[in-house]
Amino acid sequence: MRHERDDLAREFAQICLKAAVEVMEVYESGFVIQSKDDRSPVTEADTRAEAVILEALALTLPGVPVLAEESFAAGVRPDIDGDFLLVDPVDGTKEFINRNGEFTINIALISGRVPVAGCVYAPALQRIFIGGGSGLTGNAAPGTRLNMSTLSSMTVRPLPQTGRIAVMSRSHADDQTRAFAASEGVSETVSAGSSLKFCLVAQGEADLYPRFGPTMEWDTAAGHAVLSAAGGRVTCPDGTPFLYGKTDQGYLNGPFVARGH
Repeated sequence: MRHERDDLAREFAQICLKAAVEVMEVYESGFVIQSKDDRSPVTEADTRAEAVILEALALTLPGVPVLAEESFAAGVRPDIDGDFLLVDPVDGTKEFINRNGEFTINIALISGRVPVAGCVYAPALQRIFIGGGSGLTGNAAPGTRLNMSTLSSMTVRPLPQTGRIAVMSRSHADDQTRAFAASEGVSETVSAGSSLKFCLVAQGEADLYPRFGPTMEWDTAAGHAVLSAAGGRVTCPDGTPFLYGKTDQGYLNGPFVARGH
């Protein structure tokens, strides 16, 4: 099963690299910003990348339902019964619009209501994070073939007794999040956009990522998979499992804490 997860995560990585060509073409142009029904921003990069990803996933995992952000916004509601895929073609649209590079392409497979394989790719930074049976990271340019020999293993760091570091949302940190971090002995905070926050914990640059503001399942699944593969975990603030496939909640996440240990 571990090897199967690694193979899938690598497939997801290759799909992310392919979709990134569309994303970067828009990113480097004078793109138009539109608003979805929920007033969140969207650009042509989201729709173009999602089309590439959906076509590729249909070949990689035929018959497995895909819950993708833009399709969902357009009213597509696949039947989720068993394994399913979560896709966010551009996570961190505010970062995309601000052109700070901290946006990602996210793909994950959910099995047993938890992410078992995933990829987070930051195309502007040319940084890729892969989570299957193990965690891997490295540099990769959009549109290239994934070169496994250039990747390095990724693992969380031991939890320090003092000097703990928390990573928080660049756009959505709030007082509740800061208070929780203080209660965990955090003395330093780092800001980051999109699912890169999970990846900072996964590669040992931070100890936890608390989030009390709303997110959707496609925002977190790939980062969750990467962190799990690196030896970390994601739970609800009370320590109970953080699960996916919340159809009764419209796939809306509650609060969570991503930890290195």
